[in-house]
Amino acid sequence: MTSDARGLHFATVAHRGRIWDAYLEMDDDPRHPHSCRARLRFDSPDGGEADGTYRTAVIIIEPSYEEALAKARAFDERQLQALLRSVLPGEDE
Repeated sequence: MTSDARGLHFATVAHRGRIWDAYLEMDDDPRHPHSCRARLRFDSPDGGEADGTYRTAVIIIEPSYEEALAKARAFDERQLQALLRSVLPGEDE
């Protein structure tokens, strides 16, 4: 598991013949200082369409960073594929 300035890598998922890295991105919201809010970011290492990066809305809200990370890690491959499909343009499945 690795992290960069924009998020923490927590999974890798395959979709339509491409490999995608999934990252947890924290959303610092001053209106909610006692909760940890996060979105998922999907990056395609081989580039491709646009910049190869797609994000969900904030979908994880937990009391702590550790619980937010545990929630992200709890997604199985099928769920991550569905979330990825939901943010990719032109996905009509």
